[in-house]
Amino acid sequence: MVHPWRRTGSVFGKKGAAGYPEQSGVYDLRSPYLNLNFANPIGEIQYLTTGAHVFTVPADVTNVSFLCIGGGGGGMYFNNSSSTFTYRMNGGGGGGLVYVPSFGVIPGATINLAVGAAGQSGQYASGSTAGGTSNFGLASAAGGNPGRYNTNVVGGGGSSGGYAGGVGNTGGGSFGLNSNGYGPAGGGGAAGYTAGGGVGWNRASGQPTYSGNGGGGGGWSTIDYESFGGGGVGIFGAGSNGTQGGPNTLAGGGSGGTNPTFNQVGGLYGGGGGGNSSIFSGTGGDGGQGAVRVIWGAGRAYPSTNTAQSYSDGNVTIV
Repeated sequence: MVHPWRRTGSVFGKKGAAGYPEQSGVYDLRSPYLNLNFANPIGEIQYLTTGAHVFTVPADVTNVSFLCIGGGGGGMYFNNSSSTFTYRMNGGGGGGLVYVPSFGVIPGATINLAVGAAGQSGQYASGSTAGGTSNFGLASAAGGNPGRYNTNVVGGGGSSGGYAGGVGNTGGGSFGLNSNGYGPAGGGGAAGYTAGGGVGWNRASGQPTYSGNGGGGGGWSTIDYESFGGGGVGIFGAGSNGTQGGPNTLAGGGSGGTNPTFNQVGGLYGGGGGGNSSIFSGTGGDGGQGAVRVIWGAGRAYPSTNTAQSYSDGNVTIV
């Protein structure tokens, strides 16, 4: 059998098939017969393991777009019947978010990055911990602050590090200077692509409205003295808004991020953990961990231009 492709001088041509005469110009290699695109490689790497990493720029790639989400802060808890402490342990703040639509790179070069860990819940005496910062080069998304006793908590911010076109937003806080009987405030939602994350509240402070395609702020329980974690934010580009938590109602993740769980853990990625002031037992919730994603290919850019995983044409690496 004669292969249908043959070289004719300095070009490729298709021989003998109807509708495909021999060509005298440059033949488009991006065809049903040869699915090749040497000039514009397409792909992505998702960094979902917390800690330090190194990104090596693939061959022929000269431009990338990337996203960083910080870890959510851990919620605080205290198990004691003392009226001094009861009801007043707030959740952790949501992680920040930063993206850069277009970032010039050199094939084979390396760039240091990190994925922020989830903040851990902790008792009043020892304290909870902040979420870890995620970064790609100089751009960084700070982790949410840890839950506090009777103190409003703020979320982590996002910094572009001076990269042109970079956008950073701040995670939601956990607000509610509590009087006895109103319970701890929920964890803050992770920052969105267009605005900050939703704020976690308690029964005393009400249920705020929220939009910004990040995670919604955590709700609270009317049955016992605990609050729920904040919603996370997804890594595949700007999408729908998260939903705000309320009485006995979990918050919703934004842009494909996950919801928190009823055990108070913040949603992925970057949701703040809930608090707990039960006079019986229980703990606060850990935050949701952070993430970093790098994409490349012609016509792809955060926040939402061909950012879905399907546009990577199967060239997906998860670390």
